[in-house]
Amino acid sequence: MTSTSTPPSTPHSFQVDLRGLVDLLSHHLYSSPRVYVRELLQNAVDAITARHALDPAAEVRIRLSASAGRVTIEDSGIGLTAAEAHSLLATIGRSSKRGGDGADLDEPGLEATRQEFLGQFGIGLLACFVVARQIRVVTRSARDPQAAPVEWLATDDGSYTVRELPHEARPEPGTTVVLEARPGATEWAAPAKVEELARDYGSLLPYDITFDDGEGGEPRPVTDRPAVWDRAFPTPAARRVALAGHCAQLFGFTPLDSIDLDLPVAGVRGVAYVLPEPTSPAHRAGHRVHLKGMLLTDRADNLLPDWAFFVRAVLDTDTLRPTASRENLYDDETLAAVRDALGARVRGWLAELAASDPERLAAFLQVHHLGVKSMARHDSELLGLMLPWLPFETSDGSMSLQEFAAAHTDIHFTRTVEEFRQIAPIAAAHGLGVINAGYTYDADLLALLPAVRPELKVTELDAGAVTERLDPVPTTTELALAPFLATARTRLEAQGCDVVLRAFQPVSVPALYLDDRQARQERDRTAALESADSLWRGILGSLRGSAPRARLVLNHNNPLIRRIAALPDEALTGTAVESLYGQALLMSQRPLRPADSTLLNRAFLGLLEWATHSTDARDAQEDQK
Repeated sequence: MTSTSTPPSTPHSFQVDLRGLVDLLSHHLYSSPRVYVRELLQNAVDAITARHALDPAAEVRIRLSASAGRVTIEDSGIGLTAAEAHSLLATIGRSSKRGGDGADLDEPGLEATRQEFLGQFGIGLLACFVVARQIRVVTRSARDPQAAPVEWLATDDGSYTVRELPHEARPEPGTTVVLEARPGATEWAAPAKVEELARDYGSLLPYDITFDDGEGGEPRPVTDRPAVWDRAFPTPAARRVALAGHCAQLFGFTPLDSIDLDLPVAGVRGVAYVLPEPTSPAHRAGHRVHLKGMLLTDRADNLLPDWAFFVRAVLDTDTLRPTASRENLYDDETLAAVRDALGARVRGWLAELAASDPERLAAFLQVHHLGVKSMARHDSELLGLMLPWLPFETSDGSMSLQEFAAAHTDIHFTRTVEEFRQIAPIAAAHGLGVINAGYTYDADLLALLPAVRPELKVTELDAGAVTERLDPVPTTTELALAPFLATARTRLEAQGCDVVLRAFQPVSVPALYLDDRQARQERDRTAALESADSLWRGILGSLRGSAPRARLVLNHNNPLIRRIAALPDEALTGTAVESLYGQALLMSQRPLRPADSTLLNRAFLGLLEWATHSTDARDAQEDQK
């Protein structure tokens, strides 16, 4: 048998369209052309870091300048040889910081400093083509003192040249990068814009950076170290004032307070500023994150737990991973652990306020009680801690659960704001403790209350509980009004509503409509039964419950109720009862069913007919006279 072998394949390199790549970078990887300043600063800082690993005594110099559509940055960093310029500046995905292939980490101590570099993705100067038509790099290597300076010149059509220069072209090691802005991008090369971006990105970088606008003045500092949260102040009050000013400059508001976010183990230092105005829990705040001093993003929405929506944070980290665009944080296990730890710091700040500064805590809760309630749902310790402070709307007024529980061991709650507002005046007059749980998180917290205070009983308000608290009328009175009550019950039978007579305050309320979840479920079952086929009618019929129906409670203290009860005309009495039912239903602000709307229309027209008939009868009597 004769065997044949496949000839080896010839390797080929990918051909890269630089214009297409620049379009990809500017429209899909980076959110804005502004990132080119970050890339320039990053390369300079990394070059200085590499130079210091080689020579700790080397000078540090980074100078940025801009004028006439040209941006220049000069550093005293590690520099490049001609071979490195070919290999590193012209090859996508390579980095002078990468190592592992014999690149630039072979020198002693350089591997140990690799983690100090800001860049990790090797795209480097190519990102500058989002604003530049030409990039010129003049560099001299610090590793090889005998190597000549090198010029690398590239244009946005994808071509580049590399040539050696005379030694006097650059006597000292380091690199100078010059960008020529392309048409349509000159605004990004304006001196004011370049300085603004440099300060925004580089204010916390570890090396001094200066900016020169080319107008002959002294270069201005770009960096502002140490960060305000790391500076020493004579008093805590002075520190709070400085932090408030920093927040106003950075975020545009004066904070209620500031929270230190110091996690040395995780390499995180920073501060969270408490918003002075309420904000929606659904709002995901943008936090400001620096990576090794370089601004990574001012829109990080995954840095803090969702419940901490009442703060804006700014911090510096050297452990969290950036995304490929270096414009956000990579959501991995490390970030999850840091997020939990930062959330613990916010909780700790609340605990400290509760223990030592109740006035500041009260001021905070007045604005952000919703956020604390959100936290307390998942943290029983925090719920117990905040219980004396969290405000609730109750039948006794706005107060904390602890204050309310001191007056009521049996606590009832309503699930809707409308139901609470209807029942609150009557409950307060008759000593019934009711809490409005119609607001966000309140029902969840009330369900957790017995776990913190076992002696308390918390139940949803039902019609029976309210009726039992209202004063009964004398038996003789109720017997005398039996025909009236029978007429009322007959008229409201179709609505699934019972009628009871009680005496309660305030007198101005003629009737009260009481409903509960069980009654609503029974009505829904009955409605479904009427429209079901024979099979489902049998199933739903077997589910009939013994739950009480809704109740219309008539107030015997109200003069109108007494007059209606004394009417001799049964038809008019029935119409009046239907009107009372409709008015009580509207006061409760519940959605009206079609049957309820029909009843309201019928009652309204019936009263109009009675009123006009009475007027006609009186006119006829006057005519006879």
